[in-house]
Amino acid sequence: MNRPLRHIAIFCGLLMLALLLRANWLQFAEREELANHEYNRRVKITQFATPRGDIIVGGEAVTGSKAVDGAEFKYKRTFKNGPMYAPVTGYASQAQGMSLLENTYDEVLSGQDERFAFRHAKDILTGDPRRGGDVITTIDPKAQEAAYKGLTAIEARGAVVALDPATGKVLALASTPSYDPGVFAGNSFKEGDKYQALEKDKGKPLANRPLRETYPPGSTFKILTAAAALEHGVVTDVDARTDAVSPYPLPLSTNKISSEAGDAACNKASLKTAMQYSCNNVFLDAAAKLGDDKMRETAEKFGFNSDVYSEDFGDLLATKSLYPEELDKPGTALTGMGQGSLTSTPMQMAMVTAAMANNGKLMQPYIVDELRGPDVSSLEQNEPQLMSQAVSEETAKKVQEMMEFTAKEGSAQRALIDGVTVGGKTGTAQRGVDVRKEVPYGWFVSYGKKADGQSVAVAVFIDPTAMDISREQISGGSLGAPIARNVMKAVLGK
Repeated sequence: MNRPLRHIAIFCGLLMLALLLRANWLQFAEREELANHEYNRRVKITQFATPRGDIIVGGEAVTGSKAVDGAEFKYKRTFKNGPMYAPVTGYASQAQGMSLLENTYDEVLSGQDERFAFRHAKDILTGDPRRGGDVITTIDPKAQEAAYKGLTAIEARGAVVALDPATGKVLALASTPSYDPGVFAGNSFKEGDKYQALEKDKGKPLANRPLRETYPPGSTFKILTAAAALEHGVVTDVDARTDAVSPYPLPLSTNKISSEAGDAACNKASLKTAMQYSCNNVFLDAAAKLGDDKMRETAEKFGFNSDVYSEDFGDLLATKSLYPEELDKPGTALTGMGQGSLTSTPMQMAMVTAAMANNGKLMQPYIVDELRGPDVSSLEQNEPQLMSQAVSEETAKKVQEMMEFTAKEGSAQRALIDGVTVGGKTGTAQRGVDVRKEVPYGWFVSYGKKADGQSVAVAVFIDPTAMDISREQISGGSLGAPIARNVMKAVLGK
């Protein structure tokens, strides 16, 4: 063989070797990644080749599967009470993909989980179709209905989160306006248009307000400020008068801040009275005396500046609620009343309230109780986990005392339930640069406890932008407390 031919032969051999090496690399090293890649059409075909398992609420499926005519996709997802449960289930669409629990537990629901390998082999031998497993949620259907109907009844953009303080179980997770995941579950042009319309809707129906949207928490944050003041010794007696004057002169500023209850009621009020009337001056002064480091330290123990996430909480990852770094003195003081650059999700404020009700113990929120196989065998069972001891039991009980006094004698009376110990706190949060033009947000947080120890914590957030309501009518007590009360009654069986 002459020299040029030898070189060509060697070069072709090297190319063949490179091709074989690459093919083997793809086959073995990148096999799983390619098999599950979002642009691999076979993945989508497999997801809808057989009926999916179901997402279960209160022992009943809120999802289903329906056979459809199609060359590739054999089944389409269906949803029961879709708008009410959308913030929990998410969507499973042939064209738009998946979200939330449908996405996180797709391998279980579509029957592709590796734990089903033996069953798959058996099904091949018997000729039975592949079956998916089920996702059992912690949601209380009565609480979810009370939350969703409470928001829709007043035509609010808003959110409700209800937690079991002792375990961290998510009992309700509602968002309005919402959407029906079933209207775009297929891949037709008509369904695609419906999804596009939802994306363009100014009401943001696809937004998950309980978990993914952050807002200034307003006066509901005062329960955390009170806890920080007690924990760090700035306040030792909740009944003792303070030296916080009203209107309160903001540090390093000529601005003075008053309270809705009036300067006479709030001037040098005790911490307990300040909670009752939501006096801004006392909480501004407490935060200013604590300083940003101690305020931030306490906020972080309740979950601020951290991802609210666990393995079983899955795709319901909540956006971080932020207590900012390096605040100046006026900025720190403003956080004491839940304003300034402070932001929170409704989930975060539900966690703060739940920890107070649970004697300072903050439990990891979770929404999936159990994963089950096609034969109803248990694959995985969730167990409650302690996130932190946010504050001491002594501090938590003093905050409970003030919240319960606020429910009996103050602005949270609309949340009271006969035979139940209720603690609550209202909140009205200003937003925007010009607070006179922008309508404020309404907040309400509360907990309810029965004598047998059963309890529930609730956070209600309301954006009244689209409501036919005057600025004077916007308050957490009037709008949020009745919703919280109905959710608590649903959980506690009252």
